[in-house]
Amino acid sequence: MSRAPALRLTGRATIGETTIFGPLSLEVPAGRWTCLLGPSGVGKSTLLRLFAGLGDEVSFDGNVAASDGAPLAGRVALMAQSDLLMPWLDVTANVTLGARLRGTAQPRERALDILTRVGLADHGTKRPDALSGGQRQRVALARTLMEDRPVILLDEPFSALDAQTRARMQDLSAELLAGRTILHVTHDAAEAARLGETVLLMTRDGITAIASPPASVPRLYDAPQTLAFQGHLLRRLMEAV
Repeated sequence: MSRAPALRLTGRATIGETTIFGPLSLEVPAGRWTCLLGPSGVGKSTLLRLFAGLGDEVSFDGNVAASDGAPLAGRVALMAQSDLLMPWLDVTANVTLGARLRGTAQPRERALDILTRVGLADHGTKRPDALSGGQRQRVALARTLMEDRPVILLDEPFSALDAQTRARMQDLSAELLAGRTILHVTHDAAEAARLGETVLLMTRDGITAIASPPASVPRLYDAPQTLAFQGHLLRRLMEAV
């Protein structure tokens, strides 16, 4: 894995005559987990797509860049809201899809290790239609972890999981993605309180940084400091609606 750069975006995004966001300025620190909170419809997912080099449907007037000046192409892994699993492939093939598309060797041993760690070791030969929504989301997470990219973009990555599984997957992701530049879109104040080294609030008026506790992530879900931060974030979200 190459060194993880910081991310920068400035500009305005529209679809037709409709403004999606902006003008705004976003800075995502290098090698840290940044959570982006905000009400629905302010353009959080569009930001991720622009960093991933997608979003052809969006007219963007501005600049998207990495702090090292190198192109982002080939250095980004995106986990979208939809799991985007290939229905004709089994779980293992879906997890190794990136290598398949690049025509490189498929690291099946690593895939098995990650599937074991996300609790799906016994499901490797199943097709997506045999899985629950939460299981499908864990397959998509495993595929993202497999890519081992320095920049990770996550769009509600744990939303389909029950509370216990969500906490375990947050812990696993924090472990396996340490040192990477992560931009994580979430509506969950508790999730941002656990994972956000940097927490940003996005509204129609722009992006505001919210000071986070000094404890390392993932923070203990029941620690007084974490719970207090969760409450503070929820209040800020309620005020932003």
